[in-house]
Amino acid sequence: MLRKTTVVVFDFDGTLSARDSNVEFARYCFKHSIRPWLYLPLMMVCGVLRWIRPHGLWWRENIRRFLTRDMVKKYAPDFIRQHKRERFGWAKERVQYERDCGHKVVLISASTDYLVPQLVRDMKFDAVITSQMNKEKPWKYERICWGVKKVYALDEWAKQNKIIPDVVRSYSDSKSDMPLMEIADEQVWINRKTGMRK
Repeated sequence: MLRKTTVVVFDFDGTLSARDSNVEFARYCFKHSIRPWLYLPLMMVCGVLRWIRPHGLWWRENIRRFLTRDMVKKYAPDFIRQHKRERFGWAKERVQYERDCGHKVVLISASTDYLVPQLVRDMKFDAVITSQMNKEKPWKYERICWGVKKVYALDEWAKQNKIIPDVVRSYSDSKSDMPLMEIADEQVWINRKTGMRK
């Protein structure tokens, strides 16, 4: 039988952390490999398409097409160690506060499965849901977790755990999370530059 459970949802990039992990990882790769530079023309085309079709998948995949499985294996661990410093100081305590209030605490991020779970491992989320990338082609999506698809991902997690989620609070920095924010009793908007509540 399904049981109603209070849930608090957090976004990651710009909400718990000051910088976008995907963008920063790309910059890290540019500093450590020549391969991304060879893909720069394609990335520029994708940058234009991003403004024309913000919901598009083609540009999202091809803007990071330079990535290989070996690059992720080689560069991700050191990048993760560095990027943890970008986390806002209040983040871990706030997640613990929500847990102490008796809520299930869920992180739902459009960022990738080879970055975010490791970036928040110490924060004790009940679930970490991210975009799932192809293991052999880490630039290619198996499942994108962005916009309304974050709501679908939350529903899928709830079904797997046999609960009816009552979202009491949702934290985000971006209008792209509006579908998730609209199902929450309280919307907490974060300034992505300062980490302060708007």
